[in-house]
Amino acid sequence: MIERIGVLGAGTMGAGIAQLACLGRFDTYLHDPDPAALRAGEQRLRAGLAKGADRGRWTQAEAEAASVRLRAASRLEDLAGCELVIEAAPEDLELKRKLFALLAGVCGTEAILATNTSSLSVTAIASGVERPERVCGMHFFNPPALMRLVEVVAGDETSEETLAIASQVARTMGREPIRAADAIGFVANRVARPFTLEALRLLGDRIATHEQIDRIVRIGGGFRMGPFELMDLVGVDLNFEVAKSFWEQSFHEPRWQPHPIQSRMVAAGRLGRKVGRGYYDFGDGPHRPDDPKPPDRDPGWSRNPEVEDSVHFVAVPSLEEATLVELAHRPATTPADAEAAEIYFRSMGKHVEWVGDAPGLVLGRIVCQIVNEAHFAVGEGVATPADVDTAMRLGFNYPRGPFDWAEAIGPVRVVSVLDELRSELGEERYRVAPLLRRAATG
Repeated sequence: MIERIGVLGAGTMGAGIAQLACLGRFDTYLHDPDPAALRAGEQRLRAGLAKGADRGRWTQAEAEAASVRLRAASRLEDLAGCELVIEAAPEDLELKRKLFALLAGVCGTEAILATNTSSLSVTAIASGVERPERVCGMHFFNPPALMRLVEVVAGDETSEETLAIASQVARTMGREPIRAADAIGFVANRVARPFTLEALRLLGDRIATHEQIDRIVRIGGGFRMGPFELMDLVGVDLNFEVAKSFWEQSFHEPRWQPHPIQSRMVAAGRLGRKVGRGYYDFGDGPHRPDDPKPPDRDPGWSRNPEVEDSVHFVAVPSLEEATLVELAHRPATTPADAEAAEIYFRSMGKHVEWVGDAPGLVLGRIVCQIVNEAHFAVGEGVATPADVDTAMRLGFNYPRGPFDWAEAIGPVRVVSVLDELRSELGEERYRVAPLLRRAATG
């Protein structure tokens, strides 16, 4: 039974995790070796409790009770007696190894030690700890108070008991835990890779502009923001560093190869919102116009195969369900054909977007690669299909999980798009995951 939790690191993530622990009715000890950082973290936590009460996320009484459970621990030794310690220090392997060795000495051999790392090997962090079976990952997402997902990560020697306890603690904190193996990017960050990387390839191949790609992804896919808006939000440079890290850690897996556009953007200083300019300009007004409302549906509309055959069109997941239809000219498409096709699809009440011709066009290509990556991850034993879908819905606010997308689109169609891309472009990044191909042929 876990009653006392220690949190090592009082930065944004550490203070947020400690806040969840307090709200989960755990006696919580927040430590940071920097006294100023510890004071700032404690103030941030108490302010977060008050703000949450004001916004109705919890009651004022719950906020006050949670605040009483917090202890500011000025010394590492103050964490002695904690049954679980969650480390939220900077992403530096040697630093984390050193901290875990110190924690093991302070907390004894029975305490569970968890790392909030998002990119480092849990197995490597645990390598210097006596009884590494009690070490696991508890990867919270930023900001912890709002993001419900926690990836509970098993190192090579992590015990089932440790994973079960960490998962239960996450639930008591009001989070949704999923299980993940100790692999590059764990689940959510890995499966999210194609969202930006495939968008960059579409831009580099001149299939569509970055504004078009974002608009198609928002309107057609139901995502809250497009991939270029997301890169601007998190930082173009940070996104590039993560891409390079995946590329190097995987010994140059083709699916995770960074794109030259990323390097050029960073070299130009166009790093996103934090500097006022990235893929978009962030001045006084909004960086883009609001998305348009859908056109009115013509009650007399009827299906016309001849019009549909005059252009290449993609509707995801199907023409009936899609809110947006992407159109591309075929070699024989005339201006009259193009005009007729646009009128035809708008009469269905669909948004229409003209893009360059390629297998899957924009949304289909991005979603199919996300589905493919998810099947690679499950096939490699990183997570279950259900946990992958949960990770993407809660960790990145996806409108559907990859396996939900696969069911809606159909695995045969997904494999067809990927095979066409591999044939046309001659690139290994589009090879189909064995698990996905079995789903398509079974």
